[in-house]
Amino acid sequence: MNIEFAKSLSGHDKNQVYLIWKKEEQFVWLVNGKNHTIEKPKKKNTKHFQIVKNIPEIVKEWLNENTILTDDTIRQVIKVYERSINK
Repeated sequence: MNIEFAKSLSGHDKNQVYLIWKKEEQFVWLVNGKNHTIEKPKKKNTKHFQIVKNIPEIVKEWLNENTILTDDTIRQVIKVYERSINK
């Protein structure tokens, strides 16, 4: 499973972590499982976010165990990611 995280660089959601749901040339659709769900992703210009390159092993393991992505699992994986980088 190829999962990518993005960190917002500007806007009212600055420093917010999202999961990249869909990519296009200039825009991506981001989800966090809370206010930007799978049904209503946030459209963001590629200039306004940074792709997270180093995903901790614990997050990769967690994603391998939970392969079905729902809003609940997206919320949980973002929480696992934030906890692992804030240690």
